[in-house]
Amino acid sequence: MTPRNFFLATAMAALTGLAALPALAAEHEVQMLNRGEAGPMVFEPAFIRAEPGDVIRFLPTDKSHNVESIKEILPEGVEVFKSRINDAFDLTVTEAGLYGVKCTPHLGMGMVALIQVGEGPFDLETAQTVKLPKKARERLDEAIAQVN
Repeated sequence: MTPRNFFLATAMAALTGLAALPALAAEHEVQMLNRGEAGPMVFEPAFIRAEPGDVIRFLPTDKSHNVESIKEILPEGVEVFKSRINDAFDLTVTEAGLYGVKCTPHLGMGMVALIQVGEGPFDLETAQTVKLPKKARERLDEAIAQVN
C-alpha cells in the first residue's frame, strides 16, 4: 500500500467511523553469522514470532551460509524451500504454525532457527523429536522453549 493510499484509507475510516484499517505485513530480518551472541554459526535472532503474510528476510551477513527448511517442521501445505549459498532469501510465511530452518553447510555446528507464525496450538512434539545433530538439537530446543 502506498503512503497516499494508506492516508486515504485512514481518512475514509475516520469519516465513516470504521475502526479497522488494512493490515500491513511486517518484515523481520535474520542475520546469518559466523559468530553471534549464542556462539559460532548462528541465525540471529534464532526465534522469530510472525503473523501470516509477514516476510522473514535472511541476510548472509557472513559468507558461506544459506537457509533451508527443516521439512518435518513446516505447517501443512507449505512447500520446502532452499536458498543458494551467500544469497539473501525472503520467506513469506503464509500459514500459521512452526517453520524450522537450517543452514545446510553448518547444521552440524547448530545453525538452526524457528519461526512461530500466528497463534497455537502448535505441533511441538514433531519439533521436539525431529532427528538433528547434537548442537542443532540443543539450539532448536532453546527456540522451542520460547513458543507460546
